[in-house]
Amino acid sequence: MYDWLTHRARSTPDDLAVIDTASETHWSYSGLDAAVDETAGRLAALGIEPGNHVGMLMPTQLLSVCLIHAAQRLGLRLVPLNSRLTPAELSAQIDHSDLDVLVCGADTEQLAVESAGSTPIASVDDPQWEAVQSFRAVEPEPIEPIDWELDDPQLMVFTSGSTDQPKAVVLTMGNLLSSAAASGFRLGVASDDRWLLTLALYHVGGIAPLLRSTLYGTAIVIRESFDPGGVADDIERYDVTVVSLVPTMLSEMLERRGTLSDSLRAVLLGGAPAPDSLIERCRNYSIPVFPTYGMTETASQIATARPQQAFERAGTVGRPLMWTNLTIVDDEATPVEDGERGEIVVSGPTVTAGYYGNVEANVEAFCEHGLRTGDIGYISEHGYLHVLNRLDDRIITGGENVDPGEIVEVLRSHPEIDEAAVVGIDDETWGECVAALVVPRGDPLSERAIDTHCRERLAGYKIPRVIAFSDALPRTASGTIKRPVVRQQLSAFASGGSDETTPLTAPAETPVLDPANEPTSDGSDPEAVESDAEGGDAADSTAAEAADGEAVESQSADGESAEPASAERSDHQNST
Repeated sequence: MYDWLTHRARSTPDDLAVIDTASETHWSYSGLDAAVDETAGRLAALGIEPGNHVGMLMPTQLLSVCLIHAAQRLGLRLVPLNSRLTPAELSAQIDHSDLDVLVCGADTEQLAVESAGSTPIASVDDPQWEAVQSFRAVEPEPIEPIDWELDDPQLMVFTSGSTDQPKAVVLTMGNLLSSAAASGFRLGVASDDRWLLTLALYHVGGIAPLLRSTLYGTAIVIRESFDPGGVADDIERYDVTVVSLVPTMLSEMLERRGTLSDSLRAVLLGGAPAPDSLIERCRNYSIPVFPTYGMTETASQIATARPQQAFERAGTVGRPLMWTNLTIVDDEATPVEDGERGEIVVSGPTVTAGYYGNVEANVEAFCEHGLRTGDIGYISEHGYLHVLNRLDDRIITGGENVDPGEIVEVLRSHPEIDEAAVVGIDDETWGECVAALVVPRGDPLSERAIDTHCRERLAGYKIPRVIAFSDALPRTASGTIKRPVVRQQLSAFASGGSDETTPLTAPAETPVLDPANEPTSDGSDPEAVESDAEGGDAADSTAAEAADGEAVESQSADGESAEPASAERSDHQNST
């Protein structure tokens, strides 16, 4: 198997491949193929050979697209890198990746120089530093496409590191091909599809649509950065049919424009759980949203819900994609029954063979049932996956294990609650107590109303002892809740302090609770049992990073059939 673009250009050379919004240029597959041949020839002229590791430190632009295809054509292992990292962070990833060259552009050259150490650097633009080689200074060498095997490594993509140090995930040609095919079965494919790239190319969710569209013979629309109004306008301007977004991005777009163009047939929504209010808004405005759940380690999507499933089954990310198997296991890695909560384990042809240069992580990541995701969830009796929280988020109160996702699910089931985040905060008596930050749909509820609602559905030790309200939950650019920030806010709130940047309010007509008190109806203490779990954290990020569309792994899925996209106008979503 050659690189996918070689096959595509031979099959449909005149079909539209790329729309570059920066230059308003339309590229056919034959035109793109010629540009990629030139890029690959210049890499070869710089001494790059099959099997070499090539870092990419570039924004989303046409030359980045060409470099991704050129790496596949030459048989290289491409390592996309995050230009938002500090030089120290980037240097560690460059060293770990054993790069043979780091490719940058004018906008990222200084960062490359500060981070690369002894690794050679080449710029696709005119270099500003003497030590940086220039693509333009060498003549392209003639090259022949490399023949790929399915188990040949093609990408090394770093995880976001939200709960640990970033790890380099190795993705093979087989991983990417299986993911592209399975995604097509779930989302559908139309001959006139145009997929707008909004997610950064250092995430698998950014690269996946580019490769998938080449396989499908459809077009991509590229823009260098994200801004809510601009992206919404581009969807209409370029007749975009598919777009990958995280919940924060979609919310901001709807705030700016109210709704989205009816050219869309699929909005793949991943990276973080979507608030019920956002899904409801999509229903009301006929936005074909596909909530999805995925990981870097699975080349993107694991499960994806079609729109009607998302509208009818609150909180689900659908059924697993084609060829993907899910097992829910307990702390001993023993499978549990449908409806029972446990760690989500995934297996199938999209799952990575492991992490580069990290034997310890590889040993910890896999069990007999597959890859341990570190996420807690359950599968309903009808086969729909619900993702609740990270395993590391677990709270220990009085020796009892408490999964915050279970409590969030109960809180969100209250008709007057839109969103909620649950964490453990320090408590002298119980070690930790359960604390909840709630976003109401209207006026704040009373403590009694929340307590009654929870007590009917949860054991006493799971009831939130500290409750506060806010207009919104603090989130990263990808939409992940900033759990350390929530914990800090609720701890200050419980102690009588306040966070001036995000003021919290107490439940209506209720004094702030002393977190050391156990407000059970009969005055009894919670039972105590042994536990070894710890609460976890999520990565911090600034709102400005939304332009890079961080983290694109999400939620979703349903039964499979290779239906044409036209049959799916009211269903959709992806993990990029």
